[in-house]
Amino acid sequence: MSWCFGDEANEYADSVLNSLQTMNALVPSLWAIEATNVLLVAERRNRITPAQSIRAITLLQALPIFTDANSPQQLMSATLDLARSHKLSAYDAAYLELALREGLDLATLDKRLTQAAQECGVELFASQP
Repeated sequence: MSWCFGDEANEYADSVLNSLQTMNALVPSLWAIEATNVLLVAERRNRITPAQSIRAITLLQALPIFTDANSPQQLMSATLDLARSHKLSAYDAAYLELALREGLDLATLDKRLTQAAQECGVELFASQP
């Protein structure tokens, strides 16, 4: 979501965005709600306008980001176990569970989630030079 905020721009996020020109992303079913909430909170804090939120949603919807249909079933079992054992929020654990289940690299800037991924043997998305 840092793509939507100029003051949060960074090379890693740009690399993830650029990778979506040739790759797809798979996200848990909660991703759309989380993305919407980030924009809503930014509006409430006067960081962006409602028009900028709509533009961000339009741009996000154009990216090859696909929702995992199995995430809801996993949320009440494997995700809960991961959240407990790695002291993650259920939201963050959902991304880790998906990466584990599908054998995918995980793109994150969250330190705790990064550590949990490494402990679980999940590869992290590597920035492109």
